[in-house]
Amino acid sequence: MSLFKLQGALSKSQTIILGIVGVCFLILVWWIIAETKSEKLPVYEAVDFPLSTIGADEKMLMELDSLQRLDSLRAANATEFETRYPIIPRPDKVVAVIPEMIQEDKLFSNTFLSLWRNIQGYLWSILLAIPIGFLLGLLPLFKGLFSRPVDALRFLPLTALTGIFMLGFGTEEKMKVSFLAFGIFVYLLPVVVQRVREVNDVYLKTSYTLGATDWQMIRTVYFPSVMTKLIDDIRVLTAISWTYIIIAELLNKEGGIGALMYTSGRQGLSEKVFAGLFVIILLGFLQDFIFSYIQKRIFPHNHFKSHVPGIRESQMGIYTILIILVVLVIVAIISPAISETMMKYAPIMIISGLIIIGMGEYKIFKFNRTNQ
Repeated sequence: MSLFKLQGALSKSQTIILGIVGVCFLILVWWIIAETKSEKLPVYEAVDFPLSTIGADEKMLMELDSLQRLDSLRAANATEFETRYPIIPRPDKVVAVIPEMIQEDKLFSNTFLSLWRNIQGYLWSILLAIPIGFLLGLLPLFKGLFSRPVDALRFLPLTALTGIFMLGFGTEEKMKVSFLAFGIFVYLLPVVVQRVREVNDVYLKTSYTLGATDWQMIRTVYFPSVMTKLIDDIRVLTAISWTYIIIAELLNKEGGIGALMYTSGRQGLSEKVFAGLFVIILLGFLQDFIFSYIQKRIFPHNHFKSHVPGIRESQMGIYTILIILVVLVIVAIISPAISETMMKYAPIMIISGLIIIGMGEYKIFKFNRTNQ
């Protein structure tokens, strides 16, 4: 098969090989750019100069001038040079600094804190956008009242609203989470409305013919049809929250990978900034995989032609974890004290959900292996 055929498909082996080659190529380009932007500085023992010469006499100024000339002479005659990367560090430098960040900068705890803020933000946006989106998409009254303002929300410069969020929610955790939730909500709400309007007319007419009530239509036609497509939209939009989390964590810097990256950047530690970006990209890929997995298990009819044993167990495990997260998110806003107590027991319940998912996946694996 030609690799240059329009809309051509790649085999599994070609996908793997080309993927590896593509990553290696990007790393090579990164390396070349880093070397191009690098600086070679002479290595010599520098003399410490006073920070201020105010009040210095003529003798002291002459000595200072002599020391400066000596420093310049040492730099000019230096035989050893050190390469520094003030703008873009080399890939190996970024990887090498990660252990230091784990020990000195609490990389794991800061990453978990940002991840938890991220989860709270997009769960709140989902909980608000879905019911409001259904109202706007289904009922002409709400569509006429609010469709234009909702479309206008997408053009808001959210970074300019940080002051309003600080006035309304303070500078603590509640402000950060609400800012993230609003940042996703303004993009997710119009998508929900659009998905409601895209429900296939054939399904609606069939339901009316069978005598379905409005509530039955929403429950059996609109909701499954919208959510099947919407979960992919949510998967894409959650990437936006990683953009806004950097902004949110700069305000009253109380931990988080965004605050860590900002502090490292101010100190000129570009390796740590790029390491933080690398961690965020890895988390993004992990989130992408999890959303894709949830979509396949909650809506199996899109991926399996017949009933598969184990799907129900996997769904039960997924719903268990999702319910736990939603309860934690709601309680965190209502009563932070109760939330801290629940957080101690949440890992046990999440592990229970993962065990149920594991049982379901084992049954699915056995079924697929038997029917190959």
